[in-house]
Amino acid sequence: MAEIEFGGVKFTGGKMMVVITALSTLGGAMWGGFEAYSRYKAMEEKIAAFQTPDLSHIEKSLAVQNEKMDSIQNEVGIVMQELNMITGDLRDVKLDVRDEQKRLYVLETATQKDLLDIRKSIREQIEEALKNPLSQ
Repeated sequence: MAEIEFGGVKFTGGKMMVVITALSTLGGAMWGGFEAYSRYKAMEEKIAAFQTPDLSHIEKSLAVQNEKMDSIQNEVGIVMQELNMITGDLRDVKLDVRDEQKRLYVLETATQKDLLDIRKSIREQIEEALKNPLSQ
């Protein structure tokens, strides 16, 4: 087997594999550290260069939308008040119509009764006239 001596220490095959593994692990860790550091620096530059976007046009648009919504709510309130007034008026008209219908029903009933009484009276008068011996 191969044997290497370095600084007074002898390295055989098994020890060399351990040293190579340790050196490659150390190299990988160093490479990962350098990569993380470079990404951190790039991120730091991007953060430093970041400017907040101008959202004033959105705020203005929202203000306009809020004004429109307030206007619509006011209009709806006015329409609701008018609708309530109309509904109240319709209720009053409906009550008046009912009262008039009751009056007409009473008048119609009274008129029908009067007509029946008149028919009865006329029939009685005709029968009486027919029973009169002088009418023949």
